[in-house]
Amino acid sequence: MNKKDVGYRLALAAEKVAYGEKHIVYSGPICKSMKVEGNKVIVTFTNIGKGLISQSGRKLKCFEICGKDGEYFPAEAQIKNNSVIVRSNEVHSPIAVRYAWANNPSGANLYNKEGLPASPFRTSELY
Repeated sequence: MNKKDVGYRLALAAEKVAYGEKHIVYSGPICKSMKVEGNKVIVTFTNIGKGLISQSGRKLKCFEICGKDGEYFPAEAQIKNNSVIVRSNEVHSPIAVRYAWANNPSGANLYNKEGLPASPFRTSELY
């Protein structure tokens, strides 16, 4: 286990919550909402800090999208204006998105510029 990173993140949370430091970003991006536009979904986040990034500048991974049948397919995802646009050629009328939805989501790489990773999410739980 990477205890140093865990300790660092707990210290950030303590600064924000216990000491009321308003300028501290203590969490990675957390899914806030989604909006369907045609065959794509636009996902917005809280805790973006100075902005969203892909770790190491690589293509975003671990995004999946589903239609009314509830079957999820791997999806392309890109950052645009501090939101993430998600789409797949397999899903023409999307209703939900999920990110890093696995026991050990290898390759999950959505972060904020402060270096904190996004939390796994499933948008169907928002509604």
